[in-house]
Amino acid sequence: MKKLLLPTLLTTVLAACGSDPATTATQVKDNADDSNKIQSVTVQPDKDGRRLSSELNDLSRQGSVYFDYDSFVIRAEARPVINSNARYLSQNRNAKVLIQGNTDERGSHEYNLALGQKRANAVRQALKLLGVRDEQVEAVSLGKEKPRCFEVSESCYAQNRRGDFNYQ
Repeated sequence: MKKLLLPTLLTTVLAACGSDPATTATQVKDNADDSNKIQSVTVQPDKDGRRLSSELNDLSRQGSVYFDYDSFVIRAEARPVINSNARYLSQNRNAKVLIQGNTDERGSHEYNLALGQKRANAVRQALKLLGVRDEQVEAVSLGKEKPRCFEVSESCYAQNRRGDFNYQ
């Protein structure tokens, strides 16, 4: 995990040093070669404000970012979820979201609380890199306390390793 900290910090510093507000960088995991890469993510605000309430409903239905075992690196398939949430928050400056980091049941209580916080912070940082204001996002860890699935299987564990978007 320490290997991931330096690239994440470097990405944050480079992104803050002068990027186009519409295009920013975030660290994602590319499933093709399983390595960390810096990807450009574009968020274009919608001109049609009438769609925002339906967009919030859509966000509630798809409001999770899933993680690999023992990881807090955002996977490539999470980009649409993060982009749509960033777009909504950028267009609605009074909206606030709580990111809840979750883990599967493996590991100690303390370890899972720390990992859940790292996951929530990773999602929060991705939103910030896409132009969301700091005061709009809060990140907390639930550890293994709120599982979605209760079976003892890898597919069930995968459902519990997530960061959830909860709009207030």
